[in-house]
Amino acid sequence: MSTRVSIQTEDFDLSTEVARLRETEKGIGAVCSFIGTVRDRNDGQHISTMELEHYPGMTEKSIEAMIDEAHRRFDIFGARVIHRVGLLQPLDQIVLVAVSSAHRGQSFQACEFLMDYLKTQAPFWKKEQTPEGARWVDARVSDDAALARWGIAATNS
Repeated sequence: MSTRVSIQTEDFDLSTEVARLRETEKGIGAVCSFIGTVRDRNDGQHISTMELEHYPGMTEKSIEAMIDEAHRRFDIFGARVIHRVGLLQPLDQIVLVAVSSAHRGQSFQACEFLMDYLKTQAPFWKKEQTPEGARWVDARVSDDAALARWGIAATNS
């Protein structure tokens, strides 16, 4: 697959992305995917919009390195990460992680590894609009703990 990482404002289509991931390897027996969406609530507060920002170039490089690490840790054929930026509404898709492998176990593990890394280490900044005003969102302690189980210390504090 020529493009492993896309940072974009436009929405994505799961079927299209999985088809692209599958077209290069005949030994694929499993594709695992995860799609994250904007919730209408966070920490008990209503969320009307979420705005995501990133540092172009640095963000893609960070995610590429994360995919390289997934290839070192798991027996996978390919991975695709799409992350949206800009202003998003509740129920909008934010992120896609898709992984292909010969067997499901490796795809599931690599997909979860990539998502755990994205939640804490990828250079994105989230701002939620609530009835009380805008607020920046920090990584959660539970996200750091999820990353730690892979033997990676969070560097976001």
